[in-house]
Amino acid sequence: MADAQRMKEIDAWIDENWETIISEIETLVNIPSQEDLDHAAPGAPFGPGPLKALNAGLDLCSRLGMDAQNHEGFVGTADYPGADPDKHIALIAHLDTVPCGPGWSQDPHIMTRRDGYLIGRGTLDDKGPFVVGAYAMRYWHDHGASFPYTMRMILGANEETTLRDVEYYLEHFGEPAFLMTPDAEFPVCYGEKGIYQGVFTSGPITDPKIVDWHAGEAFNAIPTDADVTVAADIAALPAADGITLTDLGDGTVRIAAKGKGGHASQPQGAINAIGMLVDYMLDNDLVSESERQFLTLQKTLIDDYSGAGVGVAASDDLFGDLTIIGGMVWRDEDGTLHQSVDSRYPTTFSCAQFEQALSATAARFGAIYATDNDTEPFYIDPNGPEIQKLIAIYNDVTGEDRKPFTIGGGTYAREFKNAAGFGPEMPWVETPSWVGPMHGDDEGVSEELLKTTLKIYILAIEEIMKIEY
Repeated sequence: MADAQRMKEIDAWIDENWETIISEIETLVNIPSQEDLDHAAPGAPFGPGPLKALNAGLDLCSRLGMDAQNHEGFVGTADYPGADPDKHIALIAHLDTVPCGPGWSQDPHIMTRRDGYLIGRGTLDDKGPFVVGAYAMRYWHDHGASFPYTMRMILGANEETTLRDVEYYLEHFGEPAFLMTPDAEFPVCYGEKGIYQGVFTSGPITDPKIVDWHAGEAFNAIPTDADVTVAADIAALPAADGITLTDLGDGTVRIAAKGKGGHASQPQGAINAIGMLVDYMLDNDLVSESERQFLTLQKTLIDDYSGAGVGVAASDDLFGDLTIIGGMVWRDEDGTLHQSVDSRYPTTFSCAQFEQALSATAARFGAIYATDNDTEPFYIDPNGPEIQKLIAIYNDVTGEDRKPFTIGGGTYAREFKNAAGFGPEMPWVETPSWVGPMHGDDEGVSEELLKTTLKIYILAIEEIMKIEY
């Protein structure tokens, strides 16, 4: 591992480049880059925002001296060639982001810098880590390193939705020798739970009292904020914690809920704003009988993220417990209601088991159920040379003694044969209350964390390059 003198040299290089790095992160965060298929076009398959961010990322890589290429707007590549141009040690980061809910305390697309933290959509997921990864590669270019394999940065533009960027990449370029993604937690993740998503749909709604309901921003995010409009007399409605009532003046009331959001893979401690609305409407008899039936189904799902309520509880020794959440709800013009499902599941469960259990649950409430998509669990050998080198580097830099682990989230790693999720999140480190999580309001990241990550990535590239492929 690196000696004290090498560490000092790396620290000095990071300090010398830090303000430029912050500026590059800001440029990317200030570009709204959510998927927009309504405005997709040739060369912009995911809409104008992801394309603009992709091109800005490629521009950075080009200015850092890499051979940077845009591949039809699906994905980008940026290389520092090695002795073998056809074998790649790759980093992959994405420049698309999830939508922003209404609970932000600032414009999510104007990055702010406060007390050592960067706040803005993408600072943590995944624009900040992308810039850090690019500069880790630049370190070795600056120092004239000669590596046996090409260093490649893969720039994604569709990670948050359908992963068509990776589909395109693998079709046109094949597998790298090894790949790391800076879109996970430290110390190093060698496995990811399966990801399963689907939708409950109500039966016919008679005598509807819900007038408008479209809440949540994504299947894979627990919403902090949600609201519903119902036919009601505001004077008859009681106050409740986290609930705001607004008389719309036409015999309807908007009910808004403020919960505590987060990522679908980590529901512990979250308070689902959709669930708060469901409880309020049920408790105050604000729905018709057919609506009540569906809301009771929603409550059964949302109140128990273990999946026991809807018949899908499961566990294994590799990944631990299954989790399940309801991230979005929407209403059709005819009153039909829909509730999304997002589950992170271990090796002891399958798509067929989800379909059987959730269809049976739906039938109990006069509803139907359909699968949206499914990705099976992924893992590589934690005793292999890559994982062992990465964990050693992390512990050497931080002075900690942590072990490799598996997660419930889904990263790019699962799409490749030999890959790992490698930082930069450290969820055990406390952050101020005004710093939000990835996918949440006021998403933010510590500058100190990013500096440590950059040092770790610099050393990781060198060590992985020593493996014979």
